[in-house]
Amino acid sequence: MASIFTKIINGDIPSYKIAESDDYYAFLDINPLAKGHTLVIPKKETDYIFDIEDEEYKGLFAFAKKVGIAVEKVIPCKRIGITVIGLEVPHAHVHIIPINSIYDMDFKQPKLKFSNEEFTETAFSIKSEFQKL
Repeated sequence: MASIFTKIINGDIPSYKIAESDDYYAFLDINPLAKGHTLVIPKKETDYIFDIEDEEYKGLFAFAKKVGIAVEKVIPCKRIGITVIGLEVPHAHVHIIPINSIYDMDFKQPKLKFSNEEFTETAFSIKSEFQKL
């Protein structure tokens, strides 16, 4: 059965898309820890990140780096944090999170709420920066 991320890639579930290539997809997390919190996923559905083939793994992190650079250009922050947890959805993914302290990446923190308009505006701004890279 397809994961929720595969359904997003296929357009069965809407997303606030940031970027897409033949092999990877990036979109805003709808339960973010910070404004601009983005998920980067391989289009090929693999549950565990260390089960991904080496070339796909390298490509995923190269794509995530470009996404992170675009996020950092739009969202004021000290750094872009990156984490892989891999327990919440059975589809490998990378979290790109604008941070000002290490505690900004604590997933026990309450998730932020944004309106559809705020998500749309944020996605558009990051996507525009991504396309410049």
